[in-house]
Amino acid sequence: MGEGEKKFKSFSEFYPYYLSEHGNPVNRRLHFFGSLLTIIVVLFVIITQTWIALILVPILGYGFAWIGHYFVEKNKPATFTYPLYSLMGDWVMFKDILTGKIKL
Repeated sequence: MGEGEKKFKSFSEFYPYYLSEHGNPVNRRLHFFGSLLTIIVVLFVIITQTWIALILVPILGYGFAWIGHYFVEKNKPATFTYPLYSLMGDWVMFKDILTGKIKL
């Protein structure tokens, strides 16, 4: 962890930081789309037993998100510093978008 970076004691402490790193609606849309495609691929794998397609999960899940960070938000993805909390944040934000708590 780099100098000056905060250590979070819980996910509930981390999530507001996570949301602050996803302020741009285009970045949130990219995250949402990547998460949705991840779900679709996993369902496809379960239904068809095409296990090789699982290779698409990290590519889709992180690919869209990283594009959003590097080219839209112009910040470093939290994945590199807080991998578990960041993954949890992706899915909580996905749920919050689906339920209307966060706007796209």
